[in-house]
Amino acid sequence: MTENSNSTSLVRLNVGGKKFSTYMDTLTQREPNSLFGAMFSGRNTLCQDDKGYVFIDRNGEYFGYILDWLRDDDVPTLEDFKYSKLLKEAQYFQLQGLIDGIHVVLDNKKEKKLGADLTRTDIIKYTLYHDSTHEKLKFQGVNLSGLDLSGLNLSNMDFSYACMRNVCFSNANISNSRFDNVDARGANFNKANLKESSFWGANLQGASAVGVEFSPSSIPFHGATHEPELMNQVVWNRDEGREINFQTSLQTRNRTLRRCTG
Repeated sequence: MTENSNSTSLVRLNVGGKKFSTYMDTLTQREPNSLFGAMFSGRNTLCQDDKGYVFIDRNGEYFGYILDWLRDDDVPTLEDFKYSKLLKEAQYFQLQGLIDGIHVVLDNKKEKKLGADLTRTDIIKYTLYHDSTHEKLKFQGVNLSGLDLSGLNLSNMDFSYACMRNVCFSNANISNSRFDNVDARGANFNKANLKESSFWGANLQGASAVGVEFSPSSIPFHGATHEPELMNQVVWNRDEGREINFQTSLQTRNRTLRRCTG
């Protein structure tokens, strides 16, 4: 298996019939908690042939990409269908850094296919600038379709007239923001902070809003052309220290406005 017992020793591997040679450090240094770290810890019995090759019953075609990532920390450029196979190999070997890198590549590809004008990284950069200058940040009319904006602080933004189909705002802070006349069909607002946000004229067909945080005096989705699905639930309002039924609040607000305008 190895020329000597130290961490720079040469390791011979037979992965699904394909043979590789590398150093112990290459296999274990970047991801010490991976399967390689466990395999070569000395606590496990390894399957070796008469020439000292350690046999691993995995796809040898993709193991070269695994080694390249362990050496250089670069996710390879592949055809789309190959990323799913490489992801399976990365998951098997418990290489979390490679798993995360593949997801980033796939997310970027998805965003490009949906035609989004900006990426999640772009939004984060603009948000940091917004935080530092305290100026109101506007994304009016921008195509953000398909972006994963979950968990971000996007408060005090103006998204009016933006295209936001299938955008994920899960767990994001989008309080005091304007979503007037946006196309947010299929968007995910689950567990987002929507306090003082407005959605007048917004198309929310197929959107979801489970566990959102809002102010009862300012029901966020009132005035939208379609109300999001899955809102018939009780939500805890921190400001007033009581529980509020989101769907009931919407219906009450709508009835009140109809009486005022009728």
